[in-house]
Amino acid sequence: MLFNPFKGVYDDFKNLWRKIYSPGESCNSAWISFNAEGLKADLENKLFGQHIASPIILRAVNGFMSNDNPKKPLVLSLHGPSGTGKNFVSKLIAENIYKEGMDSSFVHVFTSEFHFPHSTKIDTYKSQLQQWIKGNVTNCAHSMFIFDEMDKMHPGLTDSIKPYLEYHHKLGGVSYRKAIFIFLSNAGGNIITQTALNFWTEGRDREDIELKDLETLLSESTFNNSKSGFFKSSLIDKNLVDFFIPFLPLEYRHVIQCVMAEMKARGLHPDQNVAHKVATDIVYFPKFERVFSQQGCKTVINRLHLHIHQHI
Repeated sequence: MLFNPFKGVYDDFKNLWRKIYSPGESCNSAWISFNAEGLKADLENKLFGQHIASPIILRAVNGFMSNDNPKKPLVLSLHGPSGTGKNFVSKLIAENIYKEGMDSSFVHVFTSEFHFPHSTKIDTYKSQLQQWIKGNVTNCAHSMFIFDEMDKMHPGLTDSIKPYLEYHHKLGGVSYRKAIFIFLSNAGGNIITQTALNFWTEGRDREDIELKDLETLLSESTFNNSKSGFFKSSLIDKNLVDFFIPFLPLEYRHVIQCVMAEMKARGLHPDQNVAHKVATDIVYFPKFERVFSQQGCKTVINRLHLHIHQHI
């Protein structure tokens, strides 16, 4: 039997063509329209503890989407510890561009361990990934591609998409200039966390940490990290990644904000007492100082569920 490297992606492909040939989502302004104010409000009210990432993402996406003739695709690389908001930001971007949000036929998510699990199949993956990108951008120039777990992706696979990220007017008759590529990675998380911890130890405000304190370190560490999908990657060497964006580890106060926001999203009255109980349950590090949440806000939903229903 022929090996199928994309598994569930092919089901998405069938759904895509079903939508193309039946009434529903189309690649036009009725379905794709950037809401700059909506993204701004979402980043301000739903993403917590990321004073570096929020304004950079807003400016980058706003500038790109307001340009009718961009010179290249928008390429963002989001780095940081688990639970700090990288996947969540991708979702916010999609929701403020596509009417269907993450369910849009024009938003495509690849997860390393699910879609590209076997290193022996790398050549097959390269070919099919290229075909997938070309086919979807041909169908809709404003396609978005999200690559999760970049720290687990084979470096050669990353370089296979390099031609689509460059300053080509057209490549094989197709223009990729209006596409968006977002890479998500835990790589560089140690550098980001150590920088935040150093600021805390020195009694400096975390809000004083600037992009310049981390961006070069991030690009260099991912480029030189043999376990990173960007290892010795020409995407970095050729400066095709527009921004390396750090996501800082979250503190207790940010976890509180996450819980309050989750309660509001569920239609519940935000309760500070419940929020503090949930936040207190979470593991923090360093062990004695307990400054940063070990898993960010990743376990907030499940823990909130326990506290809400504990007296039922």
